This record gives sequence, C-alpha cells and structure tokens, in this order.
Amino acid sequence: MTRGQADGVRAVLIAGPTASGKSALAIDIARHWGGAVVNADSMQVYADLRILTARPSPQEETMATHRLYGHVDGAINYSAMRYAADVASTLESLSQAGVLPVIVGGTGLYFKALTEGFSAIPPVPDAVRSAFRARVADIETDQLHAELSRRDPGMAERLKPADRMRIMRALEVQEATGRSIASFQGERHPGPLDGLPLLKLFVDPVREEVRRRIDARFEAMIAQGALEEVAALRERRLDPLLPVMRAHGVPGLIAHLDGALRLEEAIARGQSDTRAYAKRQVTWFRHQMAGWQAVAPEAAREVAWRALAERR
Repeated sequence: MTRGQADGVRAVLIAGPTASGKSALAIDIARHWGGAVVNADSMQVYADLRILTARPSPQEETMATHRLYGHVDGAINYSAMRYAADVASTLESLSQAGVLPVIVGGTGLYFKALTEGFSAIPPVPDAVRSAFRARVADIETDQLHAELSRRDPGMAERLKPADRMRIMRALEVQEATGRSIASFQGERHPGPLDGLPLLKLFVDPVREEVRRRIDARFEAMIAQGALEEVAALRERRLDPLLPVMRAHGVPGLIAHLDGALRLEEAIARGQSDTRAYAKRQVTWFRHQMAGWQAVAPEAAREVAWRALAERR
C-alpha cells in the first residue's frame, strides 16, 4: 500500500487548461507518493499525434509510470464510455500493485465519466457508422438536420442546424438502435471512481500566462516535427469527423499542406483555436465540476502535499 492509499485517498485528479503545468505536477506527485500518471486528455490517447497534442515526452515517461497515452489508433472514434472502461481496468491493475493513480488532463467529460458516470448510449458499430457516413458524405449539414427532424424531431429541436458533429451522432445512434439518443441520456452507468475518496485539484493559472505559453508551445511543436506528424495523418485519408482529425492545429496544418494557407496562417489558427479551448476548459470546470479545489500553479505542489499528508 502506498502512502497515498494509506491516507485514504484512492486517486489524485488534476485538471486544468492546456499549458497550465498540470502534467509536470502529476509526475511530481507520482514520483513522491508512489503513483502512476493516468491520462485524462481526449487527444493524448491517440498514437498519431504525440507532438501536436503535447503528450509527455519519452524522457518524461521515464520519470514515472504513464498509462493510457497514445494507446488508440486515430481511425477509432474513441468515446468517454470506452475511456471509463479503460480507466477501470487500469485502476484495478494499479490497485493490485499498490500504486496510487494520479489522473491528469483537461477533458472535463472524461472526469465526469469517472466520478459521476455516463449515459448508457450503446456504441455504434463501426460497420454501421462507416456505411452511414459514406451515404451522407455529400449531404449538406442543413439537410442532415432536416433528416433528423423527420426521424427524431425532439432531438433536432435541441441541436443547432449547423452543428454537424452532434447531428451526425444523433443520426448514427438512431441508425444503429432505432431509438433517439435522448432516450439513453437519462440512463447512466456509475463511474469507476464514483463514491471513492479523491483529491481533486484544478490548476487555475492567470489567463494571460496561459495564452503566452500556448503560443510559444505551438511554435515549439512545429519546430519539433508537428507538421510532419500531421502530414503522415493526412496521408491516412481518415474521416474528417473523427476526433483525431479535429485536434487543435490539425485542420489548419492540413489546409497548409493542401496549399490553402501559409504556414504562418496555419500556426496562428492553431494558436487561436487552442487559446479558445483553454478558455472553454476553465468555464467548464467552474460550472460543471463541483467539489474541485482551484489552485494557482505556483501553489499547487504545496496544496497537494499538504492534502495528502493530512489524510495519512
């Protein structure tokens, strides 16, 4: 049993906007308290984009055990339900080894799936999804919304006519199950951390500092080979609606590779998209995730150490 488990804390959860320094904090906690770093970032699960998603470097991965990073192929439409199942099996193996899980990332939906459970929407079979998307590939979004209005008027009223991704999701579930996606949303499966004693920290930096770090990091990722990484992804000709194809920076860099944007413009687009995402992350946690302790980056280590020590 580790010191973290001995004090009653079954897992440490660290969230925060991108470029807030939360990954370094997770490694620090894992090294000191006998833990393993477990990913909670919906883009860092993909094998295709180590650099562009700012996954821990190979050197950082030698500093502590890392789980659920880069374990999913980009062609897979990975979901919060599948993530929760992967975490559940990871938690079991870590518990058997006496290792404290330190779960870190910026995907609020992943943390909600772990702590509050998730809707019982069945996965859409790949064959059904592929056939459906091939049929509607050339259909405009407003026409898809009209189709949803005919098949599931209640759900169509809840979705914006221009929200292609959610419209497609609703139609795919209808196609696969014959039921409205809304009919599943009231049914929930418990999350693997539901009811357990947890230390939940939200690293909340000054906004301007996050913006500065995002811009600098994106330029550094380009220098480290992010463009070549996206070029390899582009060659796979994957469905543009797949999550990996919508990772911050990917659309702009693909547009550059297609000759539609100068590299400087693609970089600026990636930086802008990432800054907007960081703002949404902060808003999400402030309004959706009750019971988290917001901490400044420079105080996070002291707060974590004190909280863990007090629970011994």
